[in-house]
Amino acid sequence: MTETDQAVRTPRVPAARAAPALSAARLAELLQLLKGAQSVELKLSVPDAGLRSAAVSLGMDPLDAELRQVCFFDTPDLDLNRRGLVVRARRVQRKPGDAVVKLRPVDPAALPAGVPSPAEGLGIEVDAMPGGFVCSGTLKRRVDNADVQAVVSGDRPLSSLFSRGQREFIVRHSTREVGLDDLTVLGPILVLKLRYEPERLRRQLVVELWTYPDGSHVLELSTKCRPEEAFQVAAESRVFLSRQGVDLSGEQQTKTLKALKFFAARAAEAASS
Repeated sequence: MTETDQAVRTPRVPAARAAPALSAARLAELLQLLKGAQSVELKLSVPDAGLRSAAVSLGMDPLDAELRQVCFFDTPDLDLNRRGLVVRARRVQRKPGDAVVKLRPVDPAALPAGVPSPAEGLGIEVDAMPGGFVCSGTLKRRVDNADVQAVVSGDRPLSSLFSRGQREFIVRHSTREVGLDDLTVLGPILVLKLRYEPERLRRQLVVELWTYPDGSHVLELSTKCRPEEAFQVAAESRVFLSRQGVDLSGEQQTKTLKALKFFAARAAEAASS
């Protein structure tokens, strides 16, 4: 979007509560992280009460969405998550799935020992949302959807999904007592993912609807950009969403953390019964 379209007519909505402003120190940290990042993903989660109105105002068609299943792997006490590790696998409708290992936070300028460099396949991305940000390093591998299903059902070991580099990455940044094949399956969770380009935004917007087994949801809106254009894209996206009547003031939810806690609690209940 090069200029704000002054002719857009949208419903009047209450003024959004401003997200907590970043301190000078945090802003300096963000600017430093952007220098070493390969991309930035700007995210906004919409509260349950605003799901329907957001879908209508943004002109989203659920029939265009891609169906996914996401599974996480951790100990029942979420030991990996406490160490900043996220291990997950996804099945994707009519496309290959993937197996992902993510470490966060990371500093691109001072990667810990044992962390591959971007030249060795590590993806460095800053996730930014109202009031906060985090930089992560990700190793991703394409896998067959049937192989993911076999692991979830217990017919194949979890380690078979991940490359040697990914397995070494997990071992290096987890406790020695945690064996990859001993991790608990946390999930799956159903995800609808829609990519489209709103006419007045003029850049791709990604919508993910995560549906949890208890009937709760997380609707996340996101767009990716180059680090050097992050502030401009953030401002333009905020103006667009506000003019479309999307609630920008809701409490931000991290869909991964919510899923981990939800399924870990279920695993604990099953173990104690």
